[in-house]
Amino acid sequence: MSTPGLPDFVARDVDLGMRTTLRLPGRAALHAEIRSSTQLAMLAGNRRRRHFILGAGSNLVLTGDFDGLLLQMAIRGRELIGEDDDAWYVRAGAGENWHQLVLWTLAQGWPGLENLALIPGTVGAAPIQNIGAYGLEVGARLHALEAIDMQTGRMLRLAHADCRFAYRDSVFKQEGWHLDGQRVITRVTFRLPKAWQPLLGYSDLAAELEGQRSSDANDSPNTRPDSHPNGHPQGQADSRTTPRQIAEAVIRVRSRKLPDPATLPNAGSFFHNPVVSASLAEHLAIAHPDLPRYPQPDGRVKLAAGWLIERSGWKGRDLGRVGMYEKQALVLVNRGAARGAEVLALAQAVQADVRERFAVELLPEPVFL
Repeated sequence: MSTPGLPDFVARDVDLGMRTTLRLPGRAALHAEIRSSTQLAMLAGNRRRRHFILGAGSNLVLTGDFDGLLLQMAIRGRELIGEDDDAWYVRAGAGENWHQLVLWTLAQGWPGLENLALIPGTVGAAPIQNIGAYGLEVGARLHALEAIDMQTGRMLRLAHADCRFAYRDSVFKQEGWHLDGQRVITRVTFRLPKAWQPLLGYSDLAAELEGQRSSDANDSPNTRPDSHPNGHPQGQADSRTTPRQIAEAVIRVRSRKLPDPATLPNAGSFFHNPVVSASLAEHLAIAHPDLPRYPQPDGRVKLAAGWLIERSGWKGRDLGRVGMYEKQALVLVNRGAARGAEVLALAQAVQADVRERFAVELLPEPVFL
């Protein structure tokens, strides 16, 4: 049903439960599916109601009903807009499915996003969170983006330097673009390097590729079962490793670790990997030698949140109708008919136990609405 005083593409009292991957109950007082920048321009200047930007709902915890205008991004389109000696430039609409964009670029012969395969969500949401996996963050590939200023209806263009990317952070997140709808990302342009190099710094990804090579070698009549193709030792990249092989390995690893939201509702990794001082990391490593640690350029150290949660006793443990996934302690799952308050209670319980045991503060990745 359309709403008087607003364009006819704005509907009232819309159920949001099936629009988020955690499948929590909640309704929006007003809802608009945005398929073009023109629609945003029509809504510009109307600040009487709070706005919220929704993509695929894979990074959202509904805590109840939303009394404002929810803008659901559905702008499509993907195209090669240019190239030079160093890179291809690919532009995609903010409503495009992220994983499908990754697969499409690889199919076209434009590598560079393969480590980010199977991450849920939309293209427009990717820069806000600066999504990352297996040694790559989307900020490293983003060239520029377009957005609509919802005060004036005018288009903005931001270059890479304007985005202020950091670990799971950006100017969009810092200024709350997705929370208050003052500016809305509509299209993103990626720079995909022609001098492609595989990123295999994470052991589980390298091991997955090595396992596949060994399997292929075992199937080959010309290769001994205990040999390595081209003489490459375990854990190193074969010179023939392709971007598509990396994407397929990422998909296999992620599929084993993460439940399908269609069968077990979840929001993916629920907590950020904490970044702590080198002294705290060293202190923790003395007591816990197997603690995964990743030195950062600024001298701090990133820790594995999943390891901290598991060692705090929460892997596979439920609290009411929610719990931490039995195959990956970093993933919070909805066992059925849960509410937002239960998610918040579990998150706080996990944070408290990790804080008490390790003196480390975990921060949730999803937005609470």
